Amino acid sequence: MSIIIKSEREIAIMRQAGRIVATVLDILSRQVRPGMKTRELDVIAAREVERLGAKPSFKGYRGFPANLCVSVNDEIVHGIPGERVLRQGDIVSLDFGASFMGFQGDAAVTVGVGEIGSQARELMETTEGALKAGIAAAHPGARLGDISAAIQNYAESRGYSVVREYTGHGIGREMHEEPQIPNFGLPGTGPVLKKGMTLALEPMVNVGDWRTRVGDNHWVVLTADGSLSAHYEHTIVITDGEPEVLTTMEGVYA
Repeated sequence: MSIIIKSEREIAIMRQAGRIVATVLDILSRQVRPGMKTRELDVIAAREVERLGAKPSFKGYRGFPANLCVSVNDEIVHGIPGERVLRQGDIVSLDFGASFMGFQGDAAVTVGVGEIGSQARELMETTEGALKAGIAAAHPGARLGDISAAIQNYAESRGYSVVREYTGHGIGREMHEEPQIPNFGLPGTGPVLKKGMTLALEPMVNVGDWRTRVGDNHWVVLTADGSLSAHYEHTIVITDGEPEVLTTMEGVYA
């Protein structure tokens, strides 16, 4: 396994890519409302990423037909935006990537459509908390398994399951680089984390079982048991101390 260490210049460019991703997701999150079609979100994403001087990373990637992944309720990842109408109480995972000057940013957030139920709210809070736990474990000298274990322990200690068939990943010039970063694992295992590694951490957490199925369009991934799922993601860089989150507008993640 060859994990690429990024230079300061490369990280600076990825920081710009990450801020673009964060800006687009912030705009999208504010636009989600009952009655809108998911394709409307894709149109907004395309318009905003162009305005910001970047290109959407997902469109055409391995044949994916949209700029943005929009996954609703029991859809975990890779939802294709289209004619589906969002309804009050739905939860929507928005996953977006941007390419800027040859480098990638990638992030995801789950938002509620209008007023949502307590189960959905707690799922979203747990998934975001699992991402924060993974980020907190990402410091130089730790091992990749420490990140995976932190995500798993946080989610499972609260009664939820983590998706095992899809993972986080390294990121840089390519959207998916080594290493794969499972959302479950054992602490003290895997490669040692070093300054300059850039990683996309993305817990996908289900109310029910962790198992998945692929939908009829051969893209969208759903929970096998039909339970709700949430997805949060950030691109980070390993530093001398605390990790820097590249896909926020502030570079921090409180």
